[in-house]
Formats: sequence, structure tokens, C-alpha cells
Amino acid sequence: MKVLVFGANGQVGHELLRSLSPLGQVSPCTRDGRGAGGGKALGCDLAKPGEAQALVRGLAPDLVVNASAYTAVDRAEEEAGLASRINSGAVAEIAEACAEQGSRLIHFSTDYVFDGSASRPYRESDPVAPVSAYGRSKLAGEQAIADSGVRHAIFRLAWVYAARGRNFALTMLRLAGERDELGVVDDQVGAPTPARWIADATAQVAHAHGDLEGVYHLAPAGETSWFGYCRTLLESARAAGVLQRLPELRALTTADYPTPARRPAYSCLDSGKLFSDTGLSLPHWQQGVDQLVGDLARNR
Repeated sequence: MKVLVFGANGQVGHELLRSLSPLGQVSPCTRDGRGAGGGKALGCDLAKPGEAQALVRGLAPDLVVNASAYTAVDRAEEEAGLASRINSGAVAEIAEACAEQGSRLIHFSTDYVFDGSASRPYRESDPVAPVSAYGRSKLAGEQAIADSGVRHAIFRLAWVYAARGRNFALTMLRLAGERDELGVVDDQVGAPTPARWIADATAQVAHAHGDLEGVYHLAPAGETSWFGYCRTLLESARAAGVLQRLPELRALTTADYPTPARRPAYSCLDSGKLFSDTGLSLPHWQQGVDQLVGDLARNR
């Protein structure tokens, strides 16, 4: 199998190179053509119309996995055009090229397609209502894929993190080593999701569920707030020796921490449809936090 991975230097993309490698020839693609650790990759700037389409047509892969996105949620409020170009326009080009070539497409979307007003985990059938420019751009990308007629699976994700890149977990660990007190929002709820788990589930779908079609939610079991996530993370890090001391944690409300883009207050995703169709499910989110801390402890 010939596989093309867009966004290969990102949190999920980096893990995909590992998880998909047993399936065949995996070609990483990054914006500047540079891979992780100075390695080589295919270059493609999704902000430039036509580049993604030309790459897919030229490579003619069996499977395209798009892990690339404009993810600067707050900046998207001022750069809505750029966010739309990358998250919708380029996605439409990739989908259309895949449809022409007969390639399958796996794409990642977000909980931000919902408004966050639910009182139970969102199902795929629930109405979408994005409340930010980022969310609207990601929803438009989903719609572009559906309109293209390409064979596809779209996985909606939330609260993604890894042992590399920029994410909430690594930021909190860094700040915990620098400050005596941390304020963390306690009225936004979700399920922290390791990039490793996302990549492993994607590989299983690519290998064993080639007929999987449509939108699916992919999230761990359980839920927590950003505050609860941070507390669990720091306590685990202290127990593993990654942190030498624990700062005092102070619970904040969303109103205490205003941001340009509105965040969903409730970001939990119901993965029951994926389990029903494939038998795949993710463990409890706390296991992922412990795995992250274990990785960091071993690599100190």
C-alpha cells in the first residue's frame, strides 16, 4: 500500500508515520519539505492553491491521511481567510484529487464543529453549530470531503496531546516547573486524547476496515475539566519524578480567562458508533496521561 501523510511533523502526523509503516510505503509531507529530525519529506504548502492537488495526482497513493490543519484557534478570528484556505480549500483539493485517483482519504476534524451546549457526549448525528472561525473552517472541510464523492473516513477529535509539539500538557508541565501557582479553567469539559492512540486507531482502520465510510468520533473513555486534567497530569509527573514539586492550582472560569475565540464548554464525543462498526475503542483518558508521563520520565 502506498500512503501519503499530510502534516507529518505534527503531533498526530508524527505518530502516523510510526503506526502506518507496517502497511507499506509511507510518504511524509510537510509544509517545507523537512521531516522530523532533519529527515526529508515531500513539500506542500496547503495555503497555496493547487499544491496539494498536484501532489496527490503525481504520487497516486492508495491512501491519503490528512493530519494537517490550521489550528491557531484564537488567531483564526483575525485570519479567517487563511484558516478557511487550509482547513477547507486545501481539503477540498485533496478530496477531489483522491476521488479522481481512486485513493481513499482519512481526515481529522474537531469537537469545535459543535457549540458545546450539550449535557451528554456528542454523537455524529447531533446538529453541528460551530461558534468560532476555526470551527467553521473545519466543518467546511468536512462538507467539502462529503461533496467530493471520495471514499473517506473523518475522525473528530478533541483535546489532542503528545510528548512533542505544543499542547496543553507540555505547557502545564513547563509552567509547573517555573511558577508557584497556576490558574486553570474548570468549567470546560472534555477527554484528553493522546496522538499515539489516534494514530494506532487510524492504522487499524486503514488495515482492517477499508469499507469504513463517513464521520466518526474518536475519543477516550471518561471526561474531565482542564483543571482536572492538569491536576492529574501534575500529580502523575510528581510521582514519576518529572516534577520536583507541585504548584498550587487555582480553578478559573471561562469568564476569568477571556480569549478571542469562543471555546465549547462541553467537548465530549461519543465513540459508540466507531465501536459498533469496528470494535475499536480507546482506554480511559487517565491511562494516556500516565503513558505520557512515563515517556517523559524515560527520556529525561
